[in-house]
Amino acid sequence: MAEDFVIEMLHITKVFPGIKANDDITLQLRRGEIHALLGENGAGKSTLMSVLFGLYQPEQGVIKKNGEEVRVRDPNDANRLGIGMVHQHFKLVECFSVLDNIILGVEDTHYGFLQKAEARKKVVALSEKYGLRVDPDALVSDISVGMQQRVEILKMLYRDNDILIFDEPTAVLTPQEIEELMEIMRGFKKEGKSILFITHKLNEIMAVADRCTVLRKGRYMGTVDIADTTKEELSRLMVGHDVRFAVEKKPQVPGEAVLDVQHLVVPSRVHKKDAVRDVSFSVRRGEIVCVAGIEGNGQSELIFGLTGLEKPASGSVSLLGKDVTNARIRDRSKLGMSHIPEDRHKHGLVLDFSLEDNLVLQRYWQPEFQNRGFIKRGEVRTYAERLIDQYDVRSGQGPVTVARSMSGGNQQKAIIAREVDKDPNLLIAVQPTRGLDVGAIEYIHKQIVAERDQGKAVLLVSLELDEVMNLSDRILVMYEGEIVGEFDPKKTTVEELGLYMAGAKKQGEAKA
Repeated sequence: MAEDFVIEMLHITKVFPGIKANDDITLQLRRGEIHALLGENGAGKSTLMSVLFGLYQPEQGVIKKNGEEVRVRDPNDANRLGIGMVHQHFKLVECFSVLDNIILGVEDTHYGFLQKAEARKKVVALSEKYGLRVDPDALVSDISVGMQQRVEILKMLYRDNDILIFDEPTAVLTPQEIEELMEIMRGFKKEGKSILFITHKLNEIMAVADRCTVLRKGRYMGTVDIADTTKEELSRLMVGHDVRFAVEKKPQVPGEAVLDVQHLVVPSRVHKKDAVRDVSFSVRRGEIVCVAGIEGNGQSELIFGLTGLEKPASGSVSLLGKDVTNARIRDRSKLGMSHIPEDRHKHGLVLDFSLEDNLVLQRYWQPEFQNRGFIKRGEVRTYAERLIDQYDVRSGQGPVTVARSMSGGNQQKAIIAREVDKDPNLLIAVQPTRGLDVGAIEYIHKQIVAERDQGKAVLLVSLELDEVMNLSDRILVMYEGEIVGEFDPKKTTVEELGLYMAGAKKQGEAKA
């Protein structure tokens, strides 16, 4: 029965230079269901949803709403059809307030003047109804990533959309925020809204979705009822082989300290309080030390202070016995510090450079890549092709692909390839698997463990408690800028870590 389906995407084909992103895909969304869209990085999930939202025009195929064929030429058409989308990389104006971002494009005016009082009432009412607490007057540049996502959801609700697309909505959220989001989605479903939910986190699909459509390399692999399937079956459909969910690692054999941090204080960019307060710890060769915590408790600023992106107010940072507290980023790099940053777009890549140029960003000045100031293009190409092959970085045009056009997961793999291949003494990995599929996560975890087994020091920052417990040899919990506990993953539980992360408990003298 056609009237069961609120949206039908029939035989959609979308082609980009060198790649068929969607190859004859059919997706049917029932009214009032949560429908997951699962696939590896670069499988074509975001492309398919961008077609539905009017950002791309397909070469073939039709879209129907309530059985009637519709044309979605741009996002304004999508909004008129009641389709809203929360993008993986948020579409917010950082220097605008929360309220201005929500009403942008659908503003009420009177004789050319903005009428914000009514809009504010509607936004406050919506945020209370759905438990999406936001401060309408805060600047977007000053709020956390989780809060920015709430703004994106309120943008959809403000436009009265009843078909909601969430593109990787939990990639940037803490465990607590993920739980809240699941509740919000269940609430939308009760109201009869229909949700398309792009993800590669199998636990979330099992917890919240009714049905799941799986894509692999741009092709449709099938649609399954969640009640009749398992995580293992979904992962097999998605990557084509069985995936191991546990990380295998040998017992650690720690050596000398590579990184030594003493009484570090880093100021906050947002408020007057210091973001990092009197933090001391060390990371030794052959161990993975993980900094765990809920987002916004100073982890980002700690890493900025260690890597040279932010100047510490006091304290010291030593790398292999050398004081690098005020060293330039390039000098830290030459001493063997590698950094997989939290924000791959802001600090990880030059988005309008080619993939090959991004892969030599940290090394182009070395003799193998330049001669008297001129880049040796042939050597760069050969090097890039080796890394692309070794790390399975998928892109439409290989080394010459513009980084901006690659999927988020493949951008991440490119950064990891560049930083690990430098053969560092210290690898600082911040959210290294954010937004990656199970196959890629399995691969990157193996890479991190291999670095540790080769006697490298690894400092990991992660919000994923499963990743923290699986990968680390020692866990440091940060809360409000301080280290409030140090744990052995073999002797602690996720619940205990959660209490320290929330500030409910604190070890007497927690120094690493």
